[in-house]
Amino acid sequence: MDITSDTHSQHISQQFNQDLEAIKTQLMAMGGLVEKQLQEALTALLDGDSQLAIRVRDNDSSVNDMQLKIDEECVRILARRQPAASDLRLVIAVIRATNDLERMGDEANKIARNAIDLIEAGRIPQGSIEIRHISEHVGHMLRDALTAFARFDTELALKVVQEDASVDSEYTTAMRSLATFMMEDSRSIGGVLSVMTVLRALERIGDHADNLAEHVIYLVKGHDIRHISKKELDAEALRGR
Repeated sequence: MDITSDTHSQHISQQFNQDLEAIKTQLMAMGGLVEKQLQEALTALLDGDSQLAIRVRDNDSSVNDMQLKIDEECVRILARRQPAASDLRLVIAVIRATNDLERMGDEANKIARNAIDLIEAGRIPQGSIEIRHISEHVGHMLRDALTAFARFDTELALKVVQEDASVDSEYTTAMRSLATFMMEDSRSIGGVLSVMTVLRALERIGDHADNLAEHVIYLVKGHDIRHISKKELDAEALRGR
């Protein structure tokens, strides 16, 4: 059933309403923190700011702590409220989303750690243009996925899902270019491998943003599209069961 016709916001129990709203608010806060971690990791890398990179690396536990707190609250709601229909989907979607956000935090941490290595080596040997381009694309995907979750916006969520293929294509092209550069200049191998790791982290963040968007469609429409080919997705995928 569509969440718009089976809203979770009209319960007799005001506390239940507050509990559901609280986990959604906490999820948005976690998403904001992950977005900040990613932006700062990339800024540290591209600006050569080792102190900022170290701060991002050392702040990874904050994201983990938020996941544990939200998951604990979701378990409490499941045990005490026994939600059904759209309420149950909301709790499940939040649990799934926290896992994806935590993984994004891990990838941001990975970018920060590689930034430290590259800064200590003196410079990014190659790939800064590719990093800037893909990071902008992935950053928009993450922001749109979080906005879609906050607004229950399935059209925006579907847009994010469809964008993932573009990121994958950009990533493949960048990796081929870097592999060619590395073969032409063996002295660059160490640095280029670190850049490749950063690009891989960005591609994975794009995958997790895609997952977030899929959770929105599941939440709102009750339609699980995780195993539907991206080529087959269109407006029909937004129809509830």
